[in-house]
Amino acid sequence: MIAAPEIPTDFTLLQESETHFSSDTDFEDIEGKNQKQGKGKTCKKGKKGPAEKGKSGNGGGKPGGPNRMNGHHQQNGVENMMLFEVVKMGKSAMQSVVDDWIESYKHDRDIALLDLINFFIQCSGCKGVVTAEMFRHMQNSEIIRKMTEEFDEDSGDYPLTMAGPQWKKFKSSFCEFIGVLVRQCQYSIIYDEYMMDTVISLLTGLSDSQVRAFRHTSTLAAMKLMTALVNVALNLSINMDNTQRQYEAERNKIIGKRANDRLELLLQKRKELQENQDEIENMMNAIFKGVFVHRYRDAIAEIRAICIEEIGIWMKMYSDAFLNDSYLKYVGWTMHDKQGEVRLKCLTALQGLYYNKELNSKLELFTSRFKDRIVSMTLDKEYDVAVQAIKLLTLVLQSSEEVLTAEDCENVYHLVYSAHRPVAVAAGEFLYKKLFSRRDPEDDGILKRRGRQSPNANLVKTLVFFFLESELHEHAAYLVDSMWDCATDLLKDWECMNSLLLEEPLNGEEPLTDRQESALIEIMLCTIRQAAECHPPVGRGTGKRVLTAKEKKTQLDDRTKITELFAVALPQLLAKYSVDAEKVTNLLQLPQYFDLEIYTTGRLEKHLDALLRQIRDIVEKHTDIDVLEACSKTYHALCNEEFTIFNRVDIARSQLIDELADKFNRLLEDFLQEGEEPDEDDAYQVLSTLKRITAFHNAHDLSRWDLFGCNYKLLKTGIENGDMPEQIVIHALQCTHYVILWQLAKITESSSTKEDLLRLKKQMRVFCQICQHYLTNVNTAVKEQAFTILCDVLMIFSHQIMTGGRDMLEPLVYTPDSSLQSELLSFILDHVFIDQDDDNNSADGQQDDEASKIEALHKRRNLLAAFCKLIVYTVVEMNTAADIFKQYMKYYNDYGDIIKETMSKTRQIDKIQCAKTLILSLQQLFNEMIQENGYNFDRSSPTFSGIKELARRFALTFGLDQLKTREAIAMLHKDGIEFAFKEPNPQGESHPPLNLAFLDILSEFSSKLLRQDKRTVYVYLEKFMTFQMSLRREDVWLPLMSYRNSLLAGGDDDTMSVISGISSRGSTVRNKKTKPATGKRKVPEAEESSSSDSMWLNREQTMHTPVMMQTPQLTSTIMREPKRLRPEESYMGVYPMQPEHHQAPLDYNTQVTWMLAQRQQEEAARQQERAAMNYVKLRTNLQHAIRRGTSLMEDDEEPIVEDVMMSSEGRIEDLNEGMDFDTMDIDLPPSKNRRERMELKPDFFDPASIMDESLVQNYTGNNKLQQASRGQYNKASWESWTAWWNLEDGYVFFLQYCCSVEPVLVVGERSLKYCFKCKSIYFVPVGLCFSSNESD
Repeated sequence: MIAAPEIPTDFTLLQESETHFSSDTDFEDIEGKNQKQGKGKTCKKGKKGPAEKGKSGNGGGKPGGPNRMNGHHQQNGVENMMLFEVVKMGKSAMQSVVDDWIESYKHDRDIALLDLINFFIQCSGCKGVVTAEMFRHMQNSEIIRKMTEEFDEDSGDYPLTMAGPQWKKFKSSFCEFIGVLVRQCQYSIIYDEYMMDTVISLLTGLSDSQVRAFRHTSTLAAMKLMTALVNVALNLSINMDNTQRQYEAERNKIIGKRANDRLELLLQKRKELQENQDEIENMMNAIFKGVFVHRYRDAIAEIRAICIEEIGIWMKMYSDAFLNDSYLKYVGWTMHDKQGEVRLKCLTALQGLYYNKELNSKLELFTSRFKDRIVSMTLDKEYDVAVQAIKLLTLVLQSSEEVLTAEDCENVYHLVYSAHRPVAVAAGEFLYKKLFSRRDPEDDGILKRRGRQSPNANLVKTLVFFFLESELHEHAAYLVDSMWDCATDLLKDWECMNSLLLEEPLNGEEPLTDRQESALIEIMLCTIRQAAECHPPVGRGTGKRVLTAKEKKTQLDDRTKITELFAVALPQLLAKYSVDAEKVTNLLQLPQYFDLEIYTTGRLEKHLDALLRQIRDIVEKHTDIDVLEACSKTYHALCNEEFTIFNRVDIARSQLIDELADKFNRLLEDFLQEGEEPDEDDAYQVLSTLKRITAFHNAHDLSRWDLFGCNYKLLKTGIENGDMPEQIVIHALQCTHYVILWQLAKITESSSTKEDLLRLKKQMRVFCQICQHYLTNVNTAVKEQAFTILCDVLMIFSHQIMTGGRDMLEPLVYTPDSSLQSELLSFILDHVFIDQDDDNNSADGQQDDEASKIEALHKRRNLLAAFCKLIVYTVVEMNTAADIFKQYMKYYNDYGDIIKETMSKTRQIDKIQCAKTLILSLQQLFNEMIQENGYNFDRSSPTFSGIKELARRFALTFGLDQLKTREAIAMLHKDGIEFAFKEPNPQGESHPPLNLAFLDILSEFSSKLLRQDKRTVYVYLEKFMTFQMSLRREDVWLPLMSYRNSLLAGGDDDTMSVISGISSRGSTVRNKKTKPATGKRKVPEAEESSSSDSMWLNREQTMHTPVMMQTPQLTSTIMREPKRLRPEESYMGVYPMQPEHHQAPLDYNTQVTWMLAQRQQEEAARQQERAAMNYVKLRTNLQHAIRRGTSLMEDDEEPIVEDVMMSSEGRIEDLNEGMDFDTMDIDLPPSKNRRERMELKPDFFDPASIMDESLVQNYTGNNKLQQASRGQYNKASWESWTAWWNLEDGYVFFLQYCCSVEPVLVVGERSLKYCFKCKSIYFVPVGLCFSSNESD
């Protein structure tokens, strides 16, 4: 730190303000300068009251001379940019920017402070500007309120949160500016009781604002200001200590040598420093209590994180003042914050404190109080927080090992097995620091010893002990990877590990137990793999990364070291542990990581021969599959044609296979002799030899030994006799499978003859038949093996075999017949879709064991995946997937992901067929329910509800893009309707079809239909309906009614019948006191075009279903002459009655028709009378509404409605030309029907109505309107309605986004609306608004 100069502060300031010139302004504006002399002195009397603010310099805030504009300096005649622009650009040296501002402050501190205040306002994203007038006469709270009102609320972004390159470095530049500002002002300006007081007061007020941008920016500024002040306070403290030492040294001198003047000067300096220290402390206290205490628990996580980050800096920077429990408690409390970024800042702040061991004594109480919380944070859901928590505990461990208990350490130890690598690495470092970093004093003398006597020997044992105690023996690779970065030297000490395995223990040393030796071999294998492959184990990395040159060199060196050591030691290790299957399996994997060239260059051929002899002996001794496959892989690794040792290894391998093949043929001959019962010894010999051959056939081509014939005999005999041991059958199937695959590979890679293709085709077909036979075997393991192999063969020899230009393999394509597909499906249903408790086929019979259950589930998932792969690649028919899809809900936890992915893939292949398969699965479930419960089932039963829920889940899988799935959904409905009406009721047409309840399930898919498709499906549904069905209202007909309603909701054809209106008289009348909704509402794209109809139709769903005849002839009522309804026409107005000469005597249908027509006529008359009375009351209000004009939306006014009549019948026909009205008028109650409204007496239309006939003609003559009537405008422009309802008088009143952002009142009828705000006709079906030249 640089101490403050030992000269009077007043002299310094006088020099700065009167003799130092830093810009051209100082020379040019002499008069202005003289007016400001003494402005920047450190005179504490200089603090001005509110009345004095405007009295300094040039008449109170006016620009100080000709070369100042808006308080900014001019250089070379060009106005400087504002502070905000300079900081935002981040290109200028911050110190020069601050120096310019300080110079401005010395000239006129009010103008400079105004610049600084506007800087903070602009950094908050506010467009407002604090003027000099506001600065002089308004309090901070009033200024902030004013700025809040001027804040741009169009966007929630502000500089600290904006994205883009120009804002990328804004935060750092902003913080740097504040730090440099305080640093440059620390000797004078900050003590003038004006600048700092104003800034702190402003930031405190802004930090309490409701506006997030103000609060966030001011909090950051205040915290950085506090950090800069802490640095100043630290410098003052150092200067005070230096001054005190100088004073003490001077005072301790003898009187003759003591300089009294210097003592007085030092005393004066110490007094000034003390006063400055007190003032700085007051400033810090004001910021801490005014900003930090409130904002460290702000609702915004970023603001809380800023506070915690800065308080950590204060405690680390000035520990004498801040590192105490009064400040530490805030960090401790915030460690419980719900946001991960805030918890992360707490931990990083504490790491800076615990890293300094000198501060440990001050952290003891905090550690004891919050240690448990830190330990629990190692399991934080945010991985970054967990990593930092572990690193913090590592620092705590280094500072004092006694603080953490054994239980605390164990909570961290197990994290070395975490799948998240950073967490595991941090835990590995903690483990290494705790258990492996300490060395005993006697180890110093044996540092140069190697092998068993090296200092790493005990550490390797410790690692083995830890691995065994963790009881996660299958995860050694994860333990090694966790410690790889911090304990590389220990983990690469393979010589020490080899010595511990081969050498005898020293005197007094305990030998390793069998478990410890197995664990050490496994750890040693994992370290060798990690060194040779240079990537973490599976699940710990995103993929292989590109190695650097240094890493590649290290990798080559490690492989060389491994080969040189274990080429010699491996035969010895195999000889020592040859009977131990687990140890041998791990040891045999080592040659995969050898550099085989070293066998030749290092003259190690004799050790290679020893290795081959040991492998041969192990093959002869063991029948364990893992050991045999390890031997096979070792031969495969050594038989590399690129190296000179290939011939030597190939000869040894061929000799071994020759002996195994001869032995197998000989044993098989004896085993299959007729008339003799094979004994157990013969069966064991055959099985053991077959296991060895199968294991080698997996990695080696044994085609020249012709193993297909002998395996075929074995399998055929097993089918004929049925007494073949299951393990022999399993391995014979596997070996035959390998034979076929190797022949296919040979044919594919090289040119083959037609005879080879025919031979392979014949063998493959015969093998598939054998596997199909074994699907019905009594043994489950045999059936599972046959099923798995059969699925693989069908997949390999499907039509996919010809892809990639391999058309010559077409004769090998094999498509399974229907019987084979049925058997495969039956196997899946019998062995996969079963309850967990029903599966009693675990290997050890311990079904209650959790591990066995998981293993069995894993096996079943593999079986299901194998069959689903056949479906996805169209090897089997897609409709076989119906039995799979119907299990989606019941077995969702076990197989939901597999079934869902199968649905997705099949939909990509064929959308229509996939939809047919889905509906087929629902039909199967429905039939199963009928068989179980009969046709009189309860539709509220769990079974039926489960089928509906499954249908809903199926519907969700179609997504939101209805155009892509249009045909598929339509086909699904077609099949569903046909199924529902497939079985007529034997009791007659008066009873519902037997499967009618299926329509209730089918309605779950109605929402996926487009509007026009709903009409098409509805018409198709009517083909299956009789007239009696339309009249039924009993509960058994509810599925039909609900399905029809689902098709009518939001439909495009408006085909709700008039009788629906008769049966649903009640219409919603809006309360006149209710204010109409004005908020915008977005409608989904698929529903936007149908919003106007669907809102009304949805209301009708709660009422009776409209009566429909079968395939009626539809005509539009809007195009008829206005006349009263006759009884024979009143049925619906759209279904013509048959001529009398075609009618039989009045039957049931005719009687019902006549009765309904009478009801409609009577109700129509009543509605006409009611409309007439309401109209009289409405007319008066309407006249006032017209006079008010645009004031209709005022809160104290009631909405008035009126009809706009067309002037001629021809215009109505023109408007309907080209529109998509298929058949009917909108289904309003009869009083709201256009025909009946047109029949109202002319007296009811007052001359003060909205428009006269000429005005309507003017509108309807509009060219744009005529274009719209011809359908030349896109219906997609139709806006959503926020509200609409029917009134008793027969009009529609609603709010519509017509011609402006605000919703306007629109009134009218079906075809045309009139907008009161824009004085325009609104053409409803198209959604266009045409401005009118007429006034009210």
